[in-house]
Amino acid sequence: CFLTGAAKFVVVIAIFLLTFYVISQVFEIKMDANLGHIFGNLPVVFSKIVVYFLLKATKPPRYKCGISKACPEKHFAFKMSSGAANVVGPKICVEDNVLMSGVKNNVGRGINMALVNGKTGELLDTKFFDMWGGDVAPLIEFLKTIQDGTIVLMATYDDGATKLNEEARKLIAELGSTSITNLGFRDNWVFCGGKGIKTKSPFEQHIKNNKDTNKYEGWPEVVEMEGCIPQKQD
Repeated sequence: CFLTGAAKFVVVIAIFLLTFYVISQVFEIKMDANLGHIFGNLPVVFSKIVVYFLLKATKPPRYKCGISKACPEKHFAFKMSSGAANVVGPKICVEDNVLMSGVKNNVGRGINMALVNGKTGELLDTKFFDMWGGDVAPLIEFLKTIQDGTIVLMATYDDGATKLNEEARKLIAELGSTSITNLGFRDNWVFCGGKGIKTKSPFEQHIKNNKDTNKYEGWPEVVEMEGCIPQKQD
C-alpha cells in the first residue's frame, strides 16, 4: 500500500469524525454546546489534523550532524566547513557533537584542528594555529604528539597557509592529505584524516584563492564536507 503509517492514521480519524457527524445529522442527535461547536467546525478541525500528520509524515529524517544520509554501523558521522572570509569561523561536527565553532568560541585565524579517538569517537583535543601572525613551531610540535589511531579534522579560517613550512606540510601529508602541498594564501580547505593512515584520505576539499572567482572580496567561498569515518578496529 502506498499510504504511510501516519497517512493511514489520518484516514482513520477522518472516517471516524465524518461517520459521527453524519449519524448525528441523520438521527438528529442533540449535541451539547462544546460538541456542537467542534463538529460545526468539522472542516477546520479536519484540515488541521490532516496538515499536521501529513507534514509529520513527509518530514525528511534528520541524521547526525545534519548529513544527507545515515552512516553504516561502525562509522562516525561528520560534517565540517571552512571559515567565511575573516568574518565567520569554521565548524566541525562529529557524531552530532559540535566540536569547534564560532558559537563555542574555540576557533581562530589559521588552521583549526580537532582530534577524535578513532575507536570511540570521543573528542580528545581542539586547537587553532595562527598561520598569518603566529609561528609554525607550535603547530609542528602539536602534530608530532598525535597518537596512532587518532582521527584528525582540520579547517582553515582567514589564512591558513602563509607560515606553513615544508616540515609542517609533510606532517599533515602523513595524515592523508594531498592538498596540503599546494595550500596557499587565503585558500579555503577542510580535511579529515588520521594518524597512522596507510592511504590518502578521501575526505578533503580545497578551493584556491582567486580574485577572478572569489565569492568574497579577497577570499573564496566557504567549502563544506560531510561523510562517514570508519571506526578504528583492533
